[in-house]
Amino acid sequence: MSESNANPREPGSDRDPILEAESKRQTQHTPFVLHVWVRQKLALLGRLTRHQLWFFLIMLGACWGVVFESFRAHSWRRTVRYEFGVTLNSVVGGGLIATLFAGTLTGVAAVSQTIYWLGLAGLAKMTGSILVNVVVREIAPILVGILLLGRNGMLSVTELGLLTTSGQIRSFQAQGLDPFLLLVLPRTLAFTVGGFTLGILFSFASLVTGYVISRISGVITNPVWTFFYDVVGGMSGADYIIIPLKFITVGFVVGVGGCLTGLTATNQDNLRTLLPRGFSRGLLIVMAVSVLFSLDL
Repeated sequence: MSESNANPREPGSDRDPILEAESKRQTQHTPFVLHVWVRQKLALLGRLTRHQLWFFLIMLGACWGVVFESFRAHSWRRTVRYEFGVTLNSVVGGGLIATLFAGTLTGVAAVSQTIYWLGLAGLAKMTGSILVNVVVREIAPILVGILLLGRNGMLSVTELGLLTTSGQIRSFQAQGLDPFLLLVLPRTLAFTVGGFTLGILFSFASLVTGYVISRISGVITNPVWTFFYDVVGGMSGADYIIIPLKFITVGFVVGVGGCLTGLTATNQDNLRTLLPRGFSRGLLIVMAVSVLFSLDL
């Protein structure tokens, strides 16, 4: 046998040069693959961060725009007033039963139990302040915000999202109509008024229900006006400002968030993507407002 047909491996060696070259190439290629994978993950994280900050900055600008335009007389044209009335009727009239029912359940589950255990522990004098701090100041704004978000906030996301993806918002702009003044301004202010109204009704329903349950069970024997006197007496001077402001702010940000989520929809969006996005954003906004007010106190 000639030398050209001989085995290329050296005597006593069991390594294949071809396999060694392939292994060496893969070893040199591994850092490059890892570098590409890290860059892809960082790019994804950066896109998500930029997207969230982008929406947050848009919300800040829209909030200031609503406040500024609401004090300008020429912003309240007939179409804007009509949209405000329709939205307010939907928010307050449509959400009244659900709010009263939620307040009743809260009164049974939270208020009556608070009264019972405080009386059992001999701390009945603290009932008013605890009910104000826990039910009226903390629980009520969150539950009212969730009710607004689930019933009317998602409706705004759906309506404005469909208008955006179908191109009707661009048609409004081509006709000289400002979608912000026509849709965002009246809806946000309607949500603001609705948040305050439903928040007060929710608090009243929960306190009355808790009193009735406690009176029937014999935990308290005081008349209802004495009970509400104790509750009002448990409020500090700042509570008369903070509690209404919290209801107003929750309704305001739910309205702004729902409208902007719909208006910032893309052609690739549909109801499957818009509704979860709008609900998650709205829930985070409601919780953030509650936490900010709690930290401020």
